[in-house]
Amino acid sequence: MDTLLAVHSFIRWIIMAVAVVAIVKFAVGWAANSLFKGMDRGLASGFSGLMDLQVLLGLVYFIWNGIVVTGFPMYRILHMITMLIAAAVAHLPSRFKALNDKLRFQYSFLAILASLILVFIGISFLPNAW
Repeated sequence: MDTLLAVHSFIRWIIMAVAVVAIVKFAVGWAANSLFKGMDRGLASGFSGLMDLQVLLGLVYFIWNGIVVTGFPMYRILHMITMLIAAAVAHLPSRFKALNDKLRFQYSFLAILASLILVFIGISFLPNAW
């Protein structure tokens, strides 16, 4: 189980890196009135996919460790709920296909930023998280 927790903890840094790249790319695209292209869809999809992987690993760890080892303390429940909401918000850019490119950049930027803020909040519930 320690390996699962280590992988779960490592993936958060990959998520942060992809989120920063996506936020910068979407902000530049929004400001420059660019076309929303394949790389932009790929960044949004990559971010949401990594969030899904992180949620899956976190849920497996939450259930296994909760049943076998520590139980379900409130900070772990709050962390899980916040991260599930963050993962749901990370999927919002895929819902913006019908919008024009400027709005797609704007809303995708805001969705990734909101998801990243929720991730920081969720991590802050954990003792010794930082």
